Amino acid sequence: MKKKNFSTMKMLGAQVQAARKAAGHTQQRLADLLKVDVETIASIEQGRRPLLPDFAALLDGILDTKGMLAAGVDKLPEIDQFPMYAEQYMVHEREALSLSWYDTLVVPGILQTEDYAHAVFSCRVPAFSEEKIASMTATRIERQEIIHRKDPPTLSFVIWEPAVRFPVGGRTVYRDQLRHLRDCAALPSISLQFLKLSRSAHAGIAGSFTLVETPDHQHLAYTESHHGSQLVADPEWVSILTRKYAMLRSQALTPENSIELLNDLLGER
Repeated sequence: MKKKNFSTMKMLGAQVQAARKAAGHTQQRLADLLKVDVETIASIEQGRRPLLPDFAALLDGILDTKGMLAAGVDKLPEIDQFPMYAEQYMVHEREALSLSWYDTLVVPGILQTEDYAHAVFSCRVPAFSEEKIASMTATRIERQEIIHRKDPPTLSFVIWEPAVRFPVGGRTVYRDQLRHLRDCAALPSISLQFLKLSRSAHAGIAGSFTLVETPDHQHLAYTESHHGSQLVADPEWVSILTRKYAMLRSQALTPENSIELLNDLLGER
């Protein structure tokens, strides 16, 4: 499945390249017309960056491809779309200027310890093989490199309190995870807040989501469910989730009080 997704991205990228050349544009000229970095165009043409529906429509207009690129994105087989959305999200996550993450049931993946991530994947039904669990755990830990890069993204997390009261993996794994959260909260690029279970109402009842700002200042939203995942560029939906996130931050504990909650859970106040 993963190889098929990559092939799809390569195919669409080749179509973009052919259309660009037919229109007489260099990559730099096309990037200037779209007001994006030239690397964005190069990455799409090489199949390293997904072609999103809104961007495909813009390309169709500039390259006079009469809807061909948008149709190519829209007509991807459904069985191929859900894994592809997860891959698209991870591409954007690696390059993001900012990430705003709301989670409800477990600690966000980018803040998980290796043992905690292994325990989360081990809960899956139907069960993964041990080899699959090890592979997915390693991939999740690799994604955390963005936290420690020279120019880390601005990272904001709102986590519903049950996620840090659920002792995933047992007492030792759980306590190590709480300490890791406390260490992460001390980093200057991270804001960590907990949404108290005692609230009678809050803006996140509909479930978890992530907001992404890309290097070319595109705003995206990403959600996951039992059925699959979805990466959304539609401005109206992204705006709705952005407003929800702003409300969640105002309803959650302050970062300082959130660290105090971790200390209480650890018995280290």
